[in-house]
Amino acid sequence: MLINNTDFIRLPLFIKGKVRNVYDLGDKLLIVVTDRISAFDVIFSELIPNKGVVLNSISAFWFDYTKDVIGNHVITTDVNQYPKELSAFKEELEGRSMLVKKIDMVPAECIVRGYLEGSGLKEYNETGSICGIKLPAGLKQADKLPEPIFTPSTKESEGHDINVSFEGLCDKVGVEMANKLRDASINLYLKASKHAESKGLILADTKFEFGISNGELVVGDEVCTPDSSRFWAMDEYQPGRAQKSFDKQYLREYLETLTWDKQPPAPKLPEEVIKKTEAKYIEAYERITGVKFK
Repeated sequence: MLINNTDFIRLPLFIKGKVRNVYDLGDKLLIVVTDRISAFDVIFSELIPNKGVVLNSISAFWFDYTKDVIGNHVITTDVNQYPKELSAFKEELEGRSMLVKKIDMVPAECIVRGYLEGSGLKEYNETGSICGIKLPAGLKQADKLPEPIFTPSTKESEGHDINVSFEGLCDKVGVEMANKLRDASINLYLKASKHAESKGLILADTKFEFGISNGELVVGDEVCTPDSSRFWAMDEYQPGRAQKSFDKQYLREYLETLTWDKQPPAPKLPEEVIKKTEAKYIEAYERITGVKFK
């Protein structure tokens, strides 16, 4: 079943993201992960089969796996435990949704980088630093960094998020909160990265979002999915070039071959690209969780 719009849910829409539609249930939220896909902040008209189920299932796995590091917003992913007004939509919601606590989100994207790639690579090549963190000279694309670094960005309602220094984050959210965000992000990355390596994957970088629940910092949104992270195949890892990815980097690389200005409208995706993108999401799920995708 492919899901794009979720208008069949007769509840107040809390927020509509590029991929997730979130509904307001008072002190709780219902997150529904659609099969939409975006790249370069542009949403495509084509849907990726099984993408929503894969993303939701990967996040559910990581939320449970990292709950000893920090609490999270998940109440349940079992549709049988959802409020009765959602019982008519069990089939549509099964596997691609979660009921979560409504938390006060901190306005920051908390990015941790263990390897040099993406916008971090671009900034390093220009300045020798990332978000004000000086790095050794002579690093190549995809090189492992001496230690994971915390490189936050602002959370923008429209357009691209903006990388900031740690001091800039302190100005935005306060010194105490910035320190908590950095420590939680690094600890989450270290635990997730160690698990990924046990499955033959490198977690090159990832993004976390946090909020406050009952006065405590908790992780929300999604955790270490192919949409928020770069996963590479460990047995094919070779610094100095782009790596084989299990994320939507494959789609980005295809789009870079086109004469597209990365502005709406998005170009039409060929069937082959849709199928390969689906396969990469499913392989990421199977390797991370160790469970065969059904």
